[in-house]
Amino acid sequence: MSHSISSADIAARPRAMPWIKLRRQLMGKIAYPLIGLAILLAFWWFGGYLIASNPATQAFAGFAPAQALPQAWQLFISGTLMGTVLPSLYRIGMGLLWAILVAVPVGILVGASPVLRQITGFPFQLLRMVSPLAWMPIAVLAFATWDGAIIFLIFMAALWPILFSTAFAVQRIDPMYFKIARNFGASPLASLQRLVLPAIAPDILAGFRLALGIAWVVLVPAEYLGVTSGLGYAINDARDILAYDLLAALVLIIGIIGYLLDSVIVMLIRYLGWQNSD
Repeated sequence: MSHSISSADIAARPRAMPWIKLRRQLMGKIAYPLIGLAILLAFWWFGGYLIASNPATQAFAGFAPAQALPQAWQLFISGTLMGTVLPSLYRIGMGLLWAILVAVPVGILVGASPVLRQITGFPFQLLRMVSPLAWMPIAVLAFATWDGAIIFLIFMAALWPILFSTAFAVQRIDPMYFKIARNFGASPLASLQRLVLPAIAPDILAGFRLALGIAWVVLVPAEYLGVTSGLGYAINDARDILAYDLLAALVLIIGIIGYLLDSVIVMLIRYLGWQNSD
């Protein structure tokens, strides 16, 4: 038996497509992330249950969500969270700013010059493999303030991802574009502004995203140095006074802030990618 498709069915399909697309978007942007969050909370709760039910680990029961979540909310509504977060944001912002100011120009030069790329390849790779925290004794000796030392450690953490992503992006630019620019009489500065920077901007942001993640991880142990402010100091202080609910709340807040910062970079990458495709 053959089945015929009526004209009404054909006309209904275009009307149904937007709803299908909307449902997929809602599932991808809301439902699935909520499912992942629920799974994470379930594992957190189960881990807290195991800690609380074991006499040897009951002292750490504050790590459970039932204790940590109210503590995080109390930090938020009391206003003390802002005083803890702002110094950390300042340090990581300054470290990333210096990393961009150094890494982008050096990356452009390395990517544009094969000779310079061969000269710097080994030393740059060698320095890249050194843990940022390994520079801590040098930072303490070289800088007069603890803030300066911490900013330097963040700078060392963020420098290499941005530098290498910039250099690789410059290498991928079609040489024909430079030839066309020269034929139209473009100066090196004009080629940099109109050709190179727009072409490598998404890659710089991708490297910056990676650098932000590394720097955000380095920030907490870096703030174990002599400062008396910031998220790292707050975590260290909570550990010393055995306030494990506060410690877990701070860890949660660090994760949330890091996720929000990363989301901003992702939106910029998508915006630049869409803009460049026009």
